[in-house]
Amino acid sequence: MKPINQWRFIPYLQCSGEMQMAIDKWLLTQHQQCNHPSTLRFYTWNPPAISLGVSQKKKYPPHWDNLQWQGKSIDVVHRPSGGRGVLHQGDLTYSVISSQFEGNLDEVYRQISQFLVVGWQKLGLELKFGKPHRQYLKSSNCFALATNADLIDTKGNKFIGSAQLKRDKFILQHGSMVLNPNPQLFQRVFNTFPPQKTLTQYPSMNRIIKTLTLSAQETFKCQFVELPLSPEEIKLIKNLNN
Repeated sequence: MKPINQWRFIPYLQCSGEMQMAIDKWLLTQHQQCNHPSTLRFYTWNPPAISLGVSQKKKYPPHWDNLQWQGKSIDVVHRPSGGRGVLHQGDLTYSVISSQFEGNLDEVYRQISQFLVVGWQKLGLELKFGKPHRQYLKSSNCFALATNADLIDTKGNKFIGSAQLKRDKFILQHGSMVLNPNPQLFQRVFNTFPPQKTLTQYPSMNRIIKTLTLSAQETFKCQFVELPLSPEEIKLIKNLNN
């Protein structure tokens, strides 16, 4: 009898960008070194933050270091993955950690991202993969241009920007879905308007997460075991991040 492909599902979590990135890195290391199962999770960033791709380092507009929103500083956080700057406010982030996908970078992106295509189709939104763009690395704004790792709507608007960290067969892929960014804040950060809203009104966060989770289960041919991060795990992640 074929064994069940069980994944861990970590319920929706809202916390700082620094902690969210620490969790993703920890989950990848646990999967790689400690036989931790493949994992799916969804989260938002509180307070809002800007995340930078691993190669960006200090190559971003200087005013990002002094931005404030609603009386609080906006954190600038480094992702362990690639890509350009992402404003995490009014968005939903997904994270997949696994070693069951095979192929080159582009092939793995497409295998993992398929659950997003299937899920959003069920939510009334048709998405397809973008195409490589030479100017992408010259922009600080991840959502200024699409690449073949991103998902765009039928009008060409970038809706989901994804990035990846690959350690041999062990993969962390996470990405941001632009739902309801504040136009004024987005313009202050990137000096441009946010991507056009693809749907007039998006479903509730709960419905989005539930639909995408069921689509992931179908696409990855797995069974999810819901298991929140334990207090011990959170303490360990915080200690590792200090």
